[in-house]
Amino acid sequence: MKKWLSGFISLALVGALAACGGGGTDNNNASQPEGGSESAPEAVTIKVGATPVPHAQILEHIKPALAEEGVNLEIVEFTDYQMPNTQVDSKELDANFFQHQPYLDGEINARGLELEPVIAVHIEPLGVYSRTITSIDELKDGAVVAIPNDPTNLGRALSLLSKNGVIKLEDENKLEATTRDIVENPKNLKFQDVDAAMLPRMLDEMDLAVINTNYALEADLDPTKDSLLLEDKDNPYANLLVARPDNKDSDAIQKLAKALTTEDVRSFIEQEFGGAVVPAF
Repeated sequence: MKKWLSGFISLALVGALAACGGGGTDNNNASQPEGGSESAPEAVTIKVGATPVPHAQILEHIKPALAEEGVNLEIVEFTDYQMPNTQVDSKELDANFFQHQPYLDGEINARGLELEPVIAVHIEPLGVYSRTITSIDELKDGAVVAIPNDPTNLGRALSLLSKNGVIKLEDENKLEATTRDIVENPKNLKFQDVDAAMLPRMLDEMDLAVINTNYALEADLDPTKDSLLLEDKDNPYANLLVARPDNKDSDAIQKLAKALTTEDVRSFIEQEFGGAVVPAF
C-alpha cells in the first residue's frame, strides 16, 4: 500500500509540473503578437473643422495615410469662417484648416481665442469676378463692387483692386484697410460689404465681386480662367492648420501636419486645382 501511494503521488506531481510548465509557455506564446511582446497602440481619432473646398478635399485625400499612422481623421465641414475657431477653442474640435494668418490674428485679438498655427499648407489667390464684363477696363462709372466683410479679407480685396489701378489706397499693403483708406476712386465705385460665403451668390446682382478662392471653386468658378484679376501668389495669406497651445505639439496633430505637407499632397493640389490653389511648402 505504501509503495502504491508513493507512486501515485509522484505521478501527480509530474502532471502538475507539466501543466505549470509546458502548457503555460504555449499560452503565453499564443497571446503575444508576432515580432514582439508589445501590442500595437490603439488608434487615435482627431476631429478637424474645414471648409468644403479645397480644405476638406485635401483632408479626405490624406485620410488613408493617416490611418496607417494610427490616426483616424474625422472631418467636420463648415460654410462659415467663425464656428471652426470657436469650436477648436472650446475643445469641440481638435484643429481646423481654412484660414490664413492675418484672419487668425484678427480672430484671436477680437474674440480672445487661444489658438496657434501649426503649419502652412497652401495659398488661395483672391480673385475679381463679373457676370457683365470680360475685362476690368470695361468697368462703368458708379459700378457696384461686392467685397468680403471680414476685416482682413476686406483689406485684401481693396489691396488687390489698388494694385491693379482700379482704386488707390493710402497704403495698398495695409492688411486691414477699409474703404476709408481709399484716396482715389476714379470710377466712383460703390462698395458693398458681404459675408464671404455669400459673394458667389451676389455675383448676378453686382458689377464686380472679389471672392475667396474656396468659395469661387464651390460655385464652379475657375480662378485661372474666370477671374478678371487674380492676386499674386507671393502673399502672406497661406492657409494654415490651426490648433490650441495645449495640443498643437501632440503626436496626432504633428502627424496630421506632416501628412498635409508631403510631395503626394503637393501633387494632389497641383493636379486637382490646376493653379487655383498653390502649395505653400
